[in-house]
Amino acid sequence: MPAWTEGHDEPTHPSREQIYRRLERFYASCTASGLPEMRRLATTVSTWRNEIIAGIVSGVSNAGSEGHNRAIKTDARCAYGYRNPVTQRLRARLATTRRGRGHLATRTSARHSQPRQRSKR
Repeated sequence: MPAWTEGHDEPTHPSREQIYRRLERFYASCTASGLPEMRRLATTVSTWRNEIIAGIVSGVSNAGSEGHNRAIKTDARCAYGYRNPVTQRLRARLATTRRGRGHLATRTSARHSQPRQRSKR
């Protein structure tokens, strides 16, 4: 068990008030540092404060959709663009499926549920 979880039976999540207090301490430490980069970071975090708090409290994020967008853009850059929009949609769909990214094959029936055994020659 990690040291930070000792004494806690269940994971605890901070309340909105605790998050606000921690953010205020963060802003104060950024200002006290005297570094312009830290001030800019504090300004950015302050701008996105409500979204950050909502993400912490709800535990919901858009990481999945961001991952798909990254895969699509990477595929398009590698191909230097596509001439045919239908082909582009098909390639984007392929790039964002588990099978297309090289993960385990999907199960279609009991016969195919086990990985293939390589023959020994």
